[in-house]
Amino acid sequence: MKVAIGVDWSEEAFATVQQVLHLYRPKEIALVHGIDLGILHYPIVAEAANVQGYDEFRNALIDAGRQVLERAAGMLPGDADGITKIHDIGNPAQVILDAAQSTGADLIAVGSRGHSRVTEFVLGSVSHRVLMHATRPTLIVKGAARPVQRVLVAIEGREDADRIKQWLLVHPFANAVDLRILSVVVSLRLADPYNLVGFEAWAEKANTYAEDLVKTVGAEVMGSRYTVSTRVVAGEAASAVAEEAKDMDLVVVASHGRKGLDRFLLGSVSHAIVHRVPCPILVVR
Repeated sequence: MKVAIGVDWSEEAFATVQQVLHLYRPKEIALVHGIDLGILHYPIVAEAANVQGYDEFRNALIDAGRQVLERAAGMLPGDADGITKIHDIGNPAQVILDAAQSTGADLIAVGSRGHSRVTEFVLGSVSHRVLMHATRPTLIVKGAARPVQRVLVAIEGREDADRIKQWLLVHPFANAVDLRILSVVVSLRLADPYNLVGFEAWAEKANTYAEDLVKTVGAEVMGSRYTVSTRVVAGEAASAVAEEAKDMDLVVVASHGRKGLDRFLLGSVSHAIVHRVPCPILVVR
């Protein structure tokens, strides 16, 4: 596995390095640091604005970037090989995305500082932008790194299930884990009481489909690396997943790939889950 890890001086970034090592044994790791100089990215702007000490400021940021990469590299096992340090000036999220593309990373990992959805939409954050624009699986790490023993896998339909199943089989975790395969049957309000019979029939079919799906996926991934249990609950998807995730070390979901304004206006279950669960979240694409 190849992993691109975004790092800066935050505790969340260093926790992300540790969390990746709890989860996997990557063959190649790219440590990525982007320096955002804003409008001062262009020396001519600094000169026009008569910014004193611009060169010293720029060089100090570059040197700090080198130091953070060295510190992150020092957290990796002594026998680790295939370590790349990528240090560039530009929007940090874009630097991470570009590095993942250029290194052929299977996984992007970034830390989250816990901004609200509105704050992220207005001000932005590195983890939010990476999650929005990434085209490959993304690990969002919250809080301190933790060993992973219990993993919640939330699936909505067969397409989600196949995508996640493929990831779990191709990229097994470093240690054996207990998987809980979860499907949420969305609760609907009945506007017309005369349609009660039809509604009950639909609800029964939806529940049967969900039960069959989680059992099928559980049977497909069960093996020496995974012990599996299954569960179907009714409710609002993101809230139900957050409730089930309270005793979990990791949540795995699939992304439907909405972008930009569509994601903000129409919503995204995977994005909502990122904000509601306290543990790391792996979003499979």
